Amino acid sequence: MNSLLENIETNNDKIQKPNFETRMGREFLAFYLKTKFKQIINWDKKSGQNLFLEIKEDFIERFLNRLVCNPKDRILIGITGESASGKSTICEEIIKTTQILNLPVTILSADNYFNDISALIKKYGDFDKLRDAGYDVDAPENFQLGLMAKNLEELKNGCDILAPKYLVNGTGVSVPSGLPVKSNKIIVVEGMATMFEPVKNIFDVKIYVEIDNKIRKKRFIGRAETRNQDKENAQKHWQYALKAGKEYIQPARNECDIIASGECDLAYFAQLLEYINHITNSFEEAV
Repeated sequence: MNSLLENIETNNDKIQKPNFETRMGREFLAFYLKTKFKQIINWDKKSGQNLFLEIKEDFIERFLNRLVCNPKDRILIGITGESASGKSTICEEIIKTTQILNLPVTILSADNYFNDISALIKKYGDFDKLRDAGYDVDAPENFQLGLMAKNLEELKNGCDILAPKYLVNGTGVSVPSGLPVKSNKIIVVEGMATMFEPVKNIFDVKIYVEIDNKIRKKRFIGRAETRNQDKENAQKHWQYALKAGKEYIQPARNECDIIASGECDLAYFAQLLEYINHITNSFEEAV
């Protein structure tokens, strides 16, 4: 990746900015981005880092056609994957990098659309006892998917929203309209619910994050310990996560545009984001 970044630093040539209000101008942008995206993919293959494990053959064409035909819509990116695959870590790096570069990006966790299960937790005593009683927390019916689809359409059309806010303190409380979400040009939504009906087809880009199960288990158990979950309960929840992942999440893999590695070096990932920012800002205004 170093030589690519060095090329960015030394190549200060600017391309005259076309009129993106016209279809011809947007088609020029699409052609330019297609060339650059292919450059990134080829570089990734040679780098040994391999962020992109698989990319659908028609994805770049479909995505660029969407930019040409619907330029005013926000770009919605859905990221899914099994528990502890690296979804949240990738989004944290996106937040860090976009803040440094001052980019118009919104990050939203689909977990905020969990149903309120506070009454059930009170009834059974705690979340672990509720799970042991057979409550299938990751099943699609346990998310507010209709509300999520409505909110995503509003964001896509440029409207800010108030999303529900699910409290991750073990109470199972969901606060209605508790989370202000700004409709920036790029909106990234991460979580298993992103690829459930009727939400999944709202996204312009669908990304599936995967990682070797041995590494995933180590992450999962380690994360449970930081949340004061004892080893026995952590092991029980891991077994549940394996079952739920196979039933609810893995089927989405075949529908996603990009299969990304959850083991990718974060510094390398940040460099790719910086490069994408560079190529989308390589235009100068006509004199």
